[in-house]
Amino acid sequence: MKKIKVLALCAIVAGFSTSCEKSDVASEAQPEAVTETVSKKHLDGLAEAGVNPAGAFYESIQHPGQEPVDYLTSGDISIALENIATQALAQDAENNAKQYRTNNLVSRNRTINVIGYTGGRFALTSRMRTGLQWAVNNYNALNNFSLNFNLTFATSTNGDMVVYNAGGTGQGGQAEFPNGGNPGKFIQILGGMANASNNVNEHVIGHEMGHALGFRHTDYAQRRCGGANEGQAGVGAINIPGTPTANRWGQNGLDSDSIMISCFDGTEDGEFSNFDIVALQFLY
Repeated sequence: MKKIKVLALCAIVAGFSTSCEKSDVASEAQPEAVTETVSKKHLDGLAEAGVNPAGAFYESIQHPGQEPVDYLTSGDISIALENIATQALAQDAENNAKQYRTNNLVSRNRTINVIGYTGGRFALTSRMRTGLQWAVNNYNALNNFSLNFNLTFATSTNGDMVVYNAGGTGQGGQAEFPNGGNPGKFIQILGGMANASNNVNEHVIGHEMGHALGFRHTDYAQRRCGGANEGQAGVGAINIPGTPTANRWGQNGLDSDSIMISCFDGTEDGEFSNFDIVALQFLY
């Protein structure tokens, strides 16, 4: 049986990502024991953002060159506590969420400066760097796409996206949703990705970049790695025009090749599916 790794990746028509161990189905992250109970207000805030609140926990994350920030984390999505109120899903006139995305997309017609971090314990490994370069190339190769990505490998954090090695032995990643028209800034790649192929690194990093652009998981209604419904935040989830309407694993119509599927098994090629491209071009 193939080993499916949980990555809770942000599917291009759905929602987030995790890290995993060497087991048939592994959890995205291995956080330290959490003693503080998440408040109902914050759990409701996650649900309104289209993120499954089950298993959510508080954590303090110190990104490279930054002071520690308090986050609420579920799967591979982390939202700064001060930004919870701004992350609700967009609604149309009929009170339905739009396009399997968050309300906060990235401003169009702009260049996004991406930094692959190379400093100290946060430095990307060779395979992570290759995967990031290939993922950026995939986004830049899209036609009729209003975003352009400029990649630099440096120790600076003065960029729109900063991709760095979070260490540890797990595989997967973690990202933030957009805020204020800007992409989610910090993308953590778990240390175990150093042992994955260039293609799998390309897949994981491309998935996390998708979250940072505001996309949810393609298989939100029944995740491939666990079957749990991530929820529609009580406001629905409307299909992106031109993409399959089925959203349950094993059901005809689900785009099982989407880079935004919530799990990976180590055989991925890192490329967008045709429907991923449709979704990206529709929103950007």
